[in-house]
Amino acid sequence: MNLNKRQIFLFFCFVFANFCLLAQSNSSLRSQAQTAIILKDWYGASQCLNRLYLRDSLDVKLCYLYADVSRKNLDLDIALNLYTKVTTHVNIKKYPLTYYWIGQILKTKGDYKEAKKWFIKFSKIKLEDYKRKQSEIKYYLVKSKIEIEACEMSQILLKNKSDITQVHLESIINTNQSEFAAFEKDSTIYFSSIKPNLKIDLVDPIYSKIYTSDYRKSKWQKVKSMDTLFNSSVFHNANICFNSDSKQMIISRCKEKNSEEFLCDLYLSEFKNNHWQIPTKIDEPINFPNSNTSQANFGMLNGKQVLFFSSNRIGGEGGMDIWYSFQNNYGVFEKPINAGKKINTPEDEITPWFNVKENVLFFSSTYHPGLGGFDVFKTEFKNNQFSEVVNAGCPINTGFNDVYYSSSFSNNGNDFIYLSSNREGSFFEDKLNCCNDIYRFNLNNQIKPVLKLDSISLKKELLKLLVPLTLYFHNDEPDSKTLNVSTKKNYETSYNDYKELVPIYLNQFSTNLNGSAKQNALNLINNFFQDSVDSGMEDLKRFSDLLESVLKNGETVKITLKGYCSPLASTDYNINLAKRRISSLKNFFYETKNGFFKEYIQNGIGIGGKIIFDDLDVGELTASKASDDFKDKRNAVYSPSASSERKIQIIAVSFENK
Repeated sequence: MNLNKRQIFLFFCFVFANFCLLAQSNSSLRSQAQTAIILKDWYGASQCLNRLYLRDSLDVKLCYLYADVSRKNLDLDIALNLYTKVTTHVNIKKYPLTYYWIGQILKTKGDYKEAKKWFIKFSKIKLEDYKRKQSEIKYYLVKSKIEIEACEMSQILLKNKSDITQVHLESIINTNQSEFAAFEKDSTIYFSSIKPNLKIDLVDPIYSKIYTSDYRKSKWQKVKSMDTLFNSSVFHNANICFNSDSKQMIISRCKEKNSEEFLCDLYLSEFKNNHWQIPTKIDEPINFPNSNTSQANFGMLNGKQVLFFSSNRIGGEGGMDIWYSFQNNYGVFEKPINAGKKINTPEDEITPWFNVKENVLFFSSTYHPGLGGFDVFKTEFKNNQFSEVVNAGCPINTGFNDVYYSSSFSNNGNDFIYLSSNREGSFFEDKLNCCNDIYRFNLNNQIKPVLKLDSISLKKELLKLLVPLTLYFHNDEPDSKTLNVSTKKNYETSYNDYKELVPIYLNQFSTNLNGSAKQNALNLINNFFQDSVDSGMEDLKRFSDLLESVLKNGETVKITLKGYCSPLASTDYNINLAKRRISSLKNFFYETKNGFFKEYIQNGIGIGGKIIFDDLDVGELTASKASDDFKDKRNAVYSPSASSERKIQIIAVSFENK
């Protein structure tokens, strides 16, 4: 079809006009997204960013921002895919926290081994490379060390999971909104929720309220909203608690600061003349100006009544902290005391619950080593101080948010734990894991004791978690071109020599490639050395630290080793090479820690513990993916496939106490 000049002019005007509209639309969407982010409206921000991403999925800055917002909006699969895409971009160094957040998402999903790799990858970042973001990067570098420990601990906690029965309370109590802050008193459950569809509501349904339900004839009865004396029509109302003689009641009343944060104060009501009085705001210093003060719970310390609560007031360790205040004989609350650094951290500690029967404080935290999100922790009050914090274990904790632990005890032996969680199986309206539900656990089936962080049993479990422990070598190393079955080198020497060859590997594997193909090749080599070679060396050092403690306890430790080779040489040659590689690992144990393990390896006489090495058959992999053509050095020597086959492994570790 032939177009005249006027038609051509009109055509380009049309294209330009649509381009301008698109540009204006993009600008408007970015502005809306930014406003939503400021208000912490992650859902609104994600909707805008999704539209922008569909128009330009190659914009790495947009991709990273969309990933961040999706994570905060609990769209974990979307966030993981987007973060993973960012890692393949040439400008990944501009987004170092990508590695950390991938680790966090995998941790939430329960893939602790893979999550640990990403936290280790992030921990390798050099702080000096990020002058503009040093304080932020430094914080997460410290936190990544805790997360690495948490990934190890989580695998052990899952392995030692208790068989107590978990009950997801039925829909008469749980809805597709959030239910939380549940506890049982005299066969009545008290809890908080937003239930906009219940006809019994007499107050504004946009606010959370406090509800009750009686347990009769083996089932929960119709849910009732507490009256307007407690459920104010201009506040969110939640977190009810009673003192020891049930003559005082405290609730939290909150105003929204933004879509995620609240400003709360504690209100107290007294039971006088057979009636509860109108709740009044508790005076300072319990409530504190411009601070969030909520989630109160009464307890007893040294025979004195005390009020625990969570607050982000000044003077804490950071975020929400656990505080407590003694109540004197006149009912006056004394100056609040911060629960201290054993409990409180730079992040959030919330939902305290004091178990008077056991003299133990339970609370939830995102910082102490846990399975993911908020975990429940416990600490005993003993000798006028709180003991070291211990994770409450599984199934109390999951990779999601586990908060508002409470316990109830009765004379008939029906003892229960209540918990709020957005774990798998919780009800939701349109977003998985969006909302907390109430779960109950029967304490008649005793929870397994949680392993203490300094126990030998824990260290033995951690040693087992490290296997199979894989260590890698350069081609024909150590001691190339020999038939010897042993070497004088130790593995750490071979590792250091191998690392010096990284520039050669990068050059050889990317030669004759251009553009994205070249960048992909460079990424593969860098990832192999970081995720496999470096990770193996770190695991070996961790293994030796744990082994030292176990041996000092008098354990006999059997370490099973196996060697592998890539298929460039004859089988006989490869067998000898694999033996040399195993020899280098044994030399490492002889020489590391100033020769600490030497006596234990020789026979352990007089020192209690002992190391026994068990060597399995060695040789090349039976189904090799690497090239065996020596002329093709790119694939036979320098490729990640070939490199991954030049290895030895500690494939098992077992113990025998003398």
